[in-house]
Amino acid sequence: MGIEQAYVEKHPESARLYQRASQVLPSGVTHDSRFMRPFPIYAERAAGAHKWDVDGHEHIDYVMGHGALLLGHNYPSVAEAAAAQLARGTHYGAGHVLEIAWAEEVVRLVPSAEVVRFTSSGTEATLMALRLARSFTGKPGVIKFDRHFHGWHDYVVASSKYSGALPPGVPQATLDSVAVLPLEMSTVRETVAARDDVGAIIVESAGASSGQLPVPRGFLQELQAFCRAEGILFIMDEVVTGFRWAPGGVQEVEGLQPDLTTLAKILAGGLPGGAVAGRRAVMERLQFPAPGTSAPKIGHPGTFNANPLSAAAGVACLREIADGSHQRRASELSAQLRGGMNAILCELGIPGYVYGQSSEFRIILAGTTVPEAQDYDPHNLPFEFLAKGMPEHRTRLLQLAMVNRGSHLFGSGGMASSVHTEDDIARTVEAWRGALLDLRAEGALAD
Repeated sequence: MGIEQAYVEKHPESARLYQRASQVLPSGVTHDSRFMRPFPIYAERAAGAHKWDVDGHEHIDYVMGHGALLLGHNYPSVAEAAAAQLARGTHYGAGHVLEIAWAEEVVRLVPSAEVVRFTSSGTEATLMALRLARSFTGKPGVIKFDRHFHGWHDYVVASSKYSGALPPGVPQATLDSVAVLPLEMSTVRETVAARDDVGAIIVESAGASSGQLPVPRGFLQELQAFCRAEGILFIMDEVVTGFRWAPGGVQEVEGLQPDLTTLAKILAGGLPGGAVAGRRAVMERLQFPAPGTSAPKIGHPGTFNANPLSAAAGVACLREIADGSHQRRASELSAQLRGGMNAILCELGIPGYVYGQSSEFRIILAGTTVPEAQDYDPHNLPFEFLAKGMPEHRTRLLQLAMVNRGSHLFGSGGMASSVHTEDDIARTVEAWRGALLDLRAEGALAD
């Protein structure tokens, strides 16, 4: 029986729900990354590092809430804080002590954070950061980098997931204000010299698509120094890396002080929430002017900004991960998984690599080189190879084959949490072996 047919037969209830969803949701999904042919799985419940689908199958989860769940599903202290707040109210329409405590935790952990403004998502955070930068510098131009993902709003979608194609529905004038560049300081310098309207440079801190294509070593330091010299605001997007790479994110690891930092995911402990944090002088553009003055203010409403439920979960989560032990545990498990998966590729003689940074892992089944039985740092792999990735049909079949064997990947990879276990890793490596044999049997590994 083929991979897809086995998937269909194992998941009749997910198939039925997908047919129902397709009547009321475009393509039957609520997030682009959850779309999968012939249909996605539907989850019923989750706990720790595992989740169960509506057909009763248990999965070791590597989606981890799209990266929001460093502590896994329903971590006790976070779940208890959210449950206690639920009984007190989810929306006061007023200030509350938890929003202050939440901001204090961000300022305590993130090196560059002096002031914080909460949003409801990472996309909103990057939108706010760019607006702050344009207001503060008086310059409308923005530089972003090729394939770097900062959400779905108009100013950041060009050449991200859409890689080269003009995104539909975005005005040309908006696109003209954004220069999309390769990760080369020479090109950044040339672009700034050629146009005098650049007020901000935004970068995904670990590289394109949360580290799939890494930032060259030393690049962030050079970029920060250049921004300081040119009076350009340096924005680090730490929506994925914030609190995962370290309690203070990539900027803690690399010793950086960006002007603005965008945050989400782990920030809110698995509930909706985002934030912009940064220099007080820049963030004060959100401040109401003193009576009798006419200083410009950026308006920022938002019905669910710092809602009490997200704030409760966020405070509990940030206090739990503040000492770095959860990050170290998750990173160690991910390294163990990457090494084990490469050992299977080596054993079976299959070309490709499993690589990653921090607690993430990425899979490429392509090329002609069979890896050694070890972990791989993406900085030491050919950039062109990583950029090409693997064929879409192979990614799809790999996802289906791994689900059939009880492991749910996030695209062509995933993230470990601190509550995954050595047994989870061993089971995933065995599922990987079986999935590769399934792909080989179908001829899906042949280029």
